[in-house]
Amino acid sequence: METKRCDWANQSLLEQKYHDEKWGIPIFDDKELFKMLCLEGMQAGLSWSTILQKMEGLCKAFDNFDPDIVVNYDEDKEAELLQNKEIIRNRLKVKSVANNAKAYFKICEEFGSFSDYLWGFVNHTPIINSWKSITEVPAKTELSDEISKDLKKRGFKFIGSTIIYAFMQSVGMVNDHLLDCEFRRVGKN
Repeated sequence: METKRCDWANQSLLEQKYHDEKWGIPIFDDKELFKMLCLEGMQAGLSWSTILQKMEGLCKAFDNFDPDIVVNYDEDKEAELLQNKEIIRNRLKVKSVANNAKAYFKICEEFGSFSDYLWGFVNHTPIINSWKSITEVPAKTELSDEISKDLKKRGFKFIGSTIIYAFMQSVGMVNDHLLDCEFRRVGKN
């Protein structure tokens, strides 16, 4: 019998593995949240499949998006990255990583952790949606608009509302697994 997944996760084995093992499972680790935010920013205008295909190269090139390291990236490092064929070679996206690390540390200082800041928007509990079809799932919401606006105010780049909603889905702040998906995990997180 075929495994029932969300419709988007049936195009490749990479998508299936990501969907089955990571997507929608709550993440509370500051560095993992920062990494996922950076990856979602890299995805802007591209498919998530492209990011999955380049994931290993991206993580290697960007020191696993460790904010303690990337905050110190300078113009030389950015120039080096722009020559790397293993990553998304968009100058603004590359520059945004170090920029966002600086903003990340300001949030950690103000809120105690990046996790407390982000999860505070959902009262530290995942939003559980009940979608029957992928066509019902929104690209953004009022909440993703609010988070995006607040992150922009705090200096973040590549964090539009659609990127933020995809981020919320990926880190489990919102559970958008379809009702008939075997990986829905409601109450099992």
